[in-house]
Amino acid sequence: MSAIYRSEAGEREILRRYREVLDTWPVPAERVRLPTREGETFVLVSGPEDAPPVVLLHGSGANGSVWAGDIASWSRNLRVYAVDMVGEPGLSAPSRPALDSDAVALWLDDVMAGLGLSRAAFVGMSLGGWTALDHAIRRPGRVERLALLCPGGIGRQTPLRLAAALAWSPFGRWGRRRSVRAVLGLHAPEHAPVVDEVTATFGAFLPRTERLPVFSDADLRGLEMPVFVVVGGRDRMFDSARTARRVREHVPRATVTVVPDAGHALVDQGPAVLDFLRAG
Repeated sequence: MSAIYRSEAGEREILRRYREVLDTWPVPAERVRLPTREGETFVLVSGPEDAPPVVLLHGSGANGSVWAGDIASWSRNLRVYAVDMVGEPGLSAPSRPALDSDAVALWLDDVMAGLGLSRAAFVGMSLGGWTALDHAIRRPGRVERLALLCPGGIGRQTPLRLAAALAWSPFGRWGRRRSVRAVLGLHAPEHAPVVDEVTATFGAFLPRTERLPVFSDADLRGLEMPVFVVVGGRDRMFDSARTARRVREHVPRATVTVVPDAGHALVDQGPAVLDFLRAG
């Protein structure tokens, strides 16, 4: 059993559900496994080979399946690389490179080299947003455009708000589901499948617990590429108001959208992200 799971049975079940998603992927896709210094990394590749490249980085406790709803429209005119982050419940290695070093950027260097990419647009969600932003700061010449959904690393984490949302977690599956709904901000009936999937995943998966490093004002001012940021006004994980304010104040070519009633999960943002990606 990998150390990032609570049990072997839980690991098998998460990966079984993920493989079911991959087997019903909405568009033709190539499954690529790349050797990296952090171990094997799985990438799902869709779209025309000669189209502009876009690298997708999901959040904590997730895998490439989070992009299933947008992949058909995004891959029509873009070459899309959905990367399973290492150390997360996907098909990549369980390795967890230190966040307070250049280890994550070095891993992503290996991924880019393995894919034959010298430069690409990036879309990152939550922890994936932090990863994309870290790469853009450390490797600015390699990032064409940067789209960040509820990103870490700009507004600080808000542990007290998160703890309040997680207060029901000890009360079995019902309590975990209620806590997940509160953290994600997904209360509508149509979001029940997403809530159920996240609840099941975190019942079997052990997420990273260290705080995400926060990037400095100087780091943000150095971002010369176009940047698109979307945050939820009721995010329980990050100070989204501060995220929006810092990006507007310091990132030269930034567009910021605050979705007032949204929590940490941002739904229906695919068209806006696609417009941004195709603007270049």
